[in-house]
Amino acid sequence: MVLSASTSYIAVPAVLRYAIPEANPSIYFGLSIGLTFPLNIMLGIPAYIWIAQQFN
Repeated sequence: MVLSASTSYIAVPAVLRYAIPEANPSIYFGLSIGLTFPLNIMLGIPAYIWIAQQFN
């Protein structure tokens, strides 16, 4: 679950680079790591653990 959630760190900057060439890379690189990563650590991993426990 963590691996699939973290694919946005790699995929989003590459897609935005070609989809919106005039976009500022420092903004979308910063947001993909600076915003998504802490949210994944604080909220995502506990949610993934809870979901996994529901299937045991």
